[in-house]
Amino acid sequence: MSAVSSIFAPPPPSVAIELASRRVTVVEVGRGSKGVSVVGYASEPLPPNAIIPSATAPNIPNPAIVSEALGKALERAGVRSTKRAAVIMPDSAARLSLITLEQVPAKASDVDQLIRWQMKKATPYPIEEAQLSWTIAHRTASATVLAAVISRRDIVAEYESVATSLGVHAGLVDLASLNVMNAVIAANAASPSDWLLVTLAPEATTLAIGRGSDLMFYRQRATVDEEPLSALVHQTAMYHEDRLGGTKFSRVWLCGGGIGREADLVRAEINTRLGVPVEAVDVRAAADLGGRVGASTDVLDALAAPLGVLLRDRKAA
Repeated sequence: MSAVSSIFAPPPPSVAIELASRRVTVVEVGRGSKGVSVVGYASEPLPPNAIIPSATAPNIPNPAIVSEALGKALERAGVRSTKRAAVIMPDSAARLSLITLEQVPAKASDVDQLIRWQMKKATPYPIEEAQLSWTIAHRTASATVLAAVISRRDIVAEYESVATSLGVHAGLVDLASLNVMNAVIAANAASPSDWLLVTLAPEATTLAIGRGSDLMFYRQRATVDEEPLSALVHQTAMYHEDRLGGTKFSRVWLCGGGIGREADLVRAEINTRLGVPVEAVDVRAAADLGGRVGASTDVLDALAAPLGVLLRDRKAA
C-alpha cells in the first residue's frame, strides 16, 4: 500500500467479536507501554444450537439468544456499543479454496470474476449469491496462489446483524482459523520452515500448513464426517511430503484442544503421528494481557482468533 493511500485508509478496529458455536468472545486492544495490550476481554457461553455453522443453511436460528450473550460480553469487557469491530465467523460458515493463477489480473474486479468462474461448479448455491474475498496465500516460481473465501451473503449478514443489533458496526468479517494463524504470526512463532496449525471446533476440524507467514495448505472436515483426527493429520502430513516437498514440521500448534475431549489426549494423538511436540497457541508474546486476563488454555484459545484479526495490521508488542 502506498503512503498516500495509507493516510486515508481507516485505522484497524480495536475491537473484535468472535461468534462461535459454543460461545461469544469480545476483545479490545489498546497501545500500552509494552506495545499492544488487551484492555477488555469477556467470553459468554451459548446454549446448544444457538449458532449452527453451515455454508449452505441459516446459521443463527434465534438471533435474540446470541445478541443477549454478546450484550453481556460487551458489558463485561467494557466495550462501548458505538465501536467499530471485526466479526469472526466459524470456518464452517464459509469455504476457503487455494487457487493457482499463472498471471493475476491487474484489476481486482477481474480477479473476482476469474475466481467466481473457477469456483462456480463446486459452489452448492448460485455463485451470484456469494460474498467473495481473497488474498495472496503464497507465490511459486511460476504462479501466484490465492486464498479465496466465499460465503453466502445472507449468512454473512446473520453474523453482522448480531453486532449491529447492539449498536456495534461490523467493519469487517473474517474466518476463525485464518486469524488463529495471524495470532501465531504476530507472536513471532511462525517458523520460516513449514509448521502446522490444527484448529478444533465442535462442528469441524481445520488444518493449515504455514511456511513463514505464507499459507501453503488448508483443509477443513466436518465432525459429522466421523474422520478421526489421526487420519486427518496423517493425510495432511502425506500431502506435505508428496506435494510440498516437506519433511518434518518444525512446529505444531493446536487451538481448541479442550473442546469435546481432553487436551492432553489430543496433543498425544498428534504427537504420535508427527513426532513433534504440540504447542498451544499463546498470544502473550504478541499482546500484553496484564492482570486483567487469566492465561488458562481455554482463555488462550478464546483469545487467539479475535486477537489475530486485531494484530494482523499492527506491530506486535
